Amino acid sequence: MAGLASLVLADARFPGGGHVHSGGLEEAAERGLVTGTASLHAFLRGRLRTAGRVAACAAAAAAHPSGPDRLGALDAALDARTPSLAQREASRAQGRAALRAVRAAWPSPALDALVAVHRRPHHPLLVGVVVGAAGEPPAAAARCVGYLAVSGPASAAVRLLGLDPFAVNAAIVALGDDLDAVTDEAAALAGGDPGDLPAPGAPLLDLMAESHVHHHRERVRLFAS
Repeated sequence: MAGLASLVLADARFPGGGHVHSGGLEEAAERGLVTGTASLHAFLRGRLRTAGRVAACAAAAAAHPSGPDRLGALDAALDARTPSLAQREASRAQGRAALRAVRAAWPSPALDALVAVHRRPHHPLLVGVVVGAAGEPPAAAARCVGYLAVSGPASAAVRLLGLDPFAVNAAIVALGDDLDAVTDEAAALAGGDPGDLPAPGAPLLDLMAESHVHHHRERVRLFAS
């Protein structure tokens, strides 16, 4: 059914392993950068406009009809736009975790082609390929991935900081215009050269991702990233 894949993939109940990733929120909370709803909203907005924008544009491009060569170029482009090894590993770990569930629900030659490029596909590319194979437009893939870029960290904030879930959900809703802008841009670029996808920097997110891995080795953290 057209329109269902992107909804299911964005659902927190989907068994894709997203619940073990905080998108940098755990490290931000540990450092006192996120302490309440206002600072959470600022963190989510910054994440959506940087890492979320990169992921959404990659997902939209993967949802566009593609051959193996283009999927390989998209994989390389997303690697290049994710300078932090920890963040690249988190993306591939989540893609690998979701792969079994995705294969069971939406088997397709396009999915096989993506896995042939890398056995641990980047999560945004996996979402994009599935959404496209299910007959949805690139904008649906971008919106799904953009939403996941903020909903995952928001959920982590409730667990880590004990924030009011009603206020946290209101903070997500307040990002509607930002998500629309990211989705529109991603849809406009979906059929273009992977090398032309945007590459906004997020040095603080990169540094916190690397720091989280270091601290995770020293003591157990609630989230893998």
